[in-house]
Amino acid sequence: MARIDEFSLPVQLFLRAYPWRRIDPIPWAPPRRPLAESRVALVSSAGLVLPGQERFDDSVRGGDTSFRVLPADTDVSTLIDTHRSGSFDHKGLRRDPNLGFPLDRLRELAAAGRIGEVAPRHLSFMGSITAPGRLIRDSAPAMADLLAEDQVDVALLVPV
Repeated sequence: MARIDEFSLPVQLFLRAYPWRRIDPIPWAPPRRPLAESRVALVSSAGLVLPGQERFDDSVRGGDTSFRVLPADTDVSTLIDTHRSGSFDHKGLRRDPNLGFPLDRLRELAAAGRIGEVAPRHLSFMGSITAPGRLIRDSAPAMADLLAEDQVDVALLVPV
């Protein structure tokens, strides 16, 4: 986790002035079954896309709130980093996309019996969304519908 003094002055000023939202109560649902019997999906804010998928649009004011569907058989090494934020070093994510989309690790957990199974589809969206209204109103319900359609028991949020 970076310290605020590690950022450029414009980013520091933005972070100090940003009207952070407080969600209370925090949405939470207890697990319905043990993890070893659960279907698990990844939901990552790393802004990763597959070759041939449309990149996230970094020109959208407040942030691109769309999402990309990544199938369970995705070769993680082919994912492309399109995250707009310059507030973190992208080298590690580009070297190993599992840092922001740990699908290989999820497969290992399923093979070891630690989770029931890997969901057939996973989601990638852009982090660094400074105007989250559209994300909350439009994209999040669509993502939830997709996960429900896939009978996902656990969605693992991977914030970047």
